[in-house]
Amino acid sequence: MTRSVVLRTPGDRWSVKLNVRVLGVALALSVLLAASSLLALSSGSHPASVAEVLEALVSPGTSDLGLIVLEIRLPRIVMAILVGGALGSAGLILQGLVRNPLASPDVIGITSGASAAAVLFLWLGGVTGTSLLLAPVAMGGAFAVALCITLLAWQKGVSPSRLVLVGVGLAAALTAVTTLLLVLSPDSTAMDAYIWLTGSLYASQWHDVTALVPWLVLCWPLALIRLRHLDAQSMGDDMARGLGSALQGHRLMFLILAVAMAGAAVAYAGAVGFIGLIAPHMARRLITSGYTGLLPVSALIGALILLYADWIGRVAFIPRDLPAGIFVAGIGAPFFVYLLYRLRRDGS
Repeated sequence: MTRSVVLRTPGDRWSVKLNVRVLGVALALSVLLAASSLLALSSGSHPASVAEVLEALVSPGTSDLGLIVLEIRLPRIVMAILVGGALGSAGLILQGLVRNPLASPDVIGITSGASAAAVLFLWLGGVTGTSLLLAPVAMGGAFAVALCITLLAWQKGVSPSRLVLVGVGLAAALTAVTTLLLVLSPDSTAMDAYIWLTGSLYASQWHDVTALVPWLVLCWPLALIRLRHLDAQSMGDDMARGLGSALQGHRLMFLILAVAMAGAAVAYAGAVGFIGLIAPHMARRLITSGYTGLLPVSALIGALILLYADWIGRVAFIPRDLPAGIFVAGIGAPFFVYLLYRLRRDGS
């Protein structure tokens, strides 16, 4: 039997039901994330003890590590947490929306749209991947693909099956376009594009964090309070209508929220793959809850995956700094094969 705690305001004007297991798992993952972040701050080409890192955080003016910790390592770690959390959340929403356990931002074309737009921008402008315009262009590409998917899949509404089929087709076409642009690009532009396509948090700065945070502050809470409608849709369209869910309106809302979070994350960290696919499945292994409970757990797992991937790329091959996307793919590809095996074994 699932235990829950209900919090109520005076007069019962507002209440929320909290699953005890979800709270426990989320708290444990949060503690692990905080401890991992602290250890990541102390690691690098200039290693330091945890005590020295804490001193640099509390009194940066009196610490020799103040600049390294606060201006170089901390923004990168915060970006890893935000991007991983956004991709994990977007992947969960998309899997519920299309009712397919293999759905994710990179599978249905959102990441491909951002990648194609970014590479086209680099190819036309011949600028480096550090351009401040690169992130908005990539985000615009993600939203443009989402609009195309919606229009092509629309037939008296959007059905989950058409949505995923159109998305997979557009993803394949955009991947071909991206490859063509890379072949036609000068060597320097192609190198910048390859680093971006792999997914890297290298040289993340505080202005990247402040640009990404508003998207998540707007989208994540809205998704959290509306995900009960995704639970209703998982029981079938007729049941969802019977429960009073505005089927097409909520589908469009969830698609926009997923695209906004995934597009913003990919725009500022590059085409990091697999997190949106594997984080929700890992969350389901830890808790058996509805989408409202799965969302924070998926976000925390996504943040942990990208944090560890970036940590390994940053410290395991010093003085080289390898893109985090390499190590995410190293985890994600075997997990994807495992998912296919389980789906085949279960006859799904």
